[in-house]
Amino acid sequence: MPGPISVKRFKESDMFCDSFQLDTPTAKGGSVLVPEAVNAKIKSFLISEVADDYHSPILPGLPDDVSKHCLALVPRSDVPVMGAVSKRWRSFVKSKEFITVRKLAGMLEEWLYVLTVDAEGKESHWEVLDCFGHKRQELVPMPGPAKTGFGVVVLNGKLMVLAGYSISDGNACVSPDVYQYDSCLNSWRKLANMNVARYDFGCAEVNGMTYAVGGCGMDGESLSSVEVYDPEADKWTMIESLRRPRWGCFACGFEGKLYIMGGRSTFTIGNSRFIDVYSPDSHTWSQMKNGCVMVTAHAVLGKKLCCMEWKNQRRLAIYNPTDNSWKMVPVPVTGSSSIGFRFGSLDGKLLLFSAEEDPGYHTLLYDPNAAPGSEWRTSEIKPAGSCLCSVTIEA
Repeated sequence: MPGPISVKRFKESDMFCDSFQLDTPTAKGGSVLVPEAVNAKIKSFLISEVADDYHSPILPGLPDDVSKHCLALVPRSDVPVMGAVSKRWRSFVKSKEFITVRKLAGMLEEWLYVLTVDAEGKESHWEVLDCFGHKRQELVPMPGPAKTGFGVVVLNGKLMVLAGYSISDGNACVSPDVYQYDSCLNSWRKLANMNVARYDFGCAEVNGMTYAVGGCGMDGESLSSVEVYDPEADKWTMIESLRRPRWGCFACGFEGKLYIMGGRSTFTIGNSRFIDVYSPDSHTWSQMKNGCVMVTAHAVLGKKLCCMEWKNQRRLAIYNPTDNSWKMVPVPVTGSSSIGFRFGSLDGKLLLFSAEEDPGYHTLLYDPNAAPGSEWRTSEIKPAGSCLCSVTIEA
């Protein structure tokens, strides 16, 4: 599970101005402070303009479908600026249709969002890297307190940060809060709370829905409960529970099914090797016995899962859900076996970041489609701090 994430709170009053200054030069230089009466009239005018904005064309003189194609051709780094142009533009940019049109136009770009922490382990922030390792964007801080044990999922091209455990003023709290980051607008918004506050749980996207599984509850009790989030309704719904409580696990989606691996279970000694599989079509759970234990890093590459176990961090375990088989691939690293890794993925390739900040370490890249003997190489893609977790967002 990811480590602590440092966040700041924003009040609604921080987002809007009560008064503002016009940069209209005077005879003596400087600018004019707008009186409150005039200020109120300007605000009233702006509100009426916004109300009419929804009924105006996206681009004057062009059909909306042509206008949408034009907006989709804007480079990804400039997309957040478009959201401030008008309500119509903002509504389109944050929609699923925008991603669809960009895909049809061949404009989708993969960026890696890496949550890093400083050397003291106190401050963390999201770094955004492109496929060349260039830093692309500064994320605005997420609302809410610092937390750990939360989950991260990418749903419809947006990052979701789920639940977690926090300590504020000496008081521990397990949160049901869910926040969503829109990379196209560079903004956060709060979604519906989960039904069950939890931490150290598994979560994943399957068929356009987000699932949260197991974990620990308000009093530290292990959970077997499962819930699913519908983005269209902005609602969490409880579904059939696991056969046994499970925490410290992780989840992933393959071929329209939800897979739960790793972690611990109340009814097993040590870590669980069972794989719980949920079928949304039949609303039932099944179980297999060929899982990994004590997984420290995992990532999905295409139709396969890459894992690394705590007991052997010099070997990459690749799972094929089609035949429930594992393939072991040696990791070409010399030196101390205590060096751990965190995973990232870009362009169908696996990135191995050092779990601890090490200036001398070069990111390893694994290409499963490369010629035999050429699968491994180093990469220039490297976050500035220690990697806690990462997600890939295509937009």
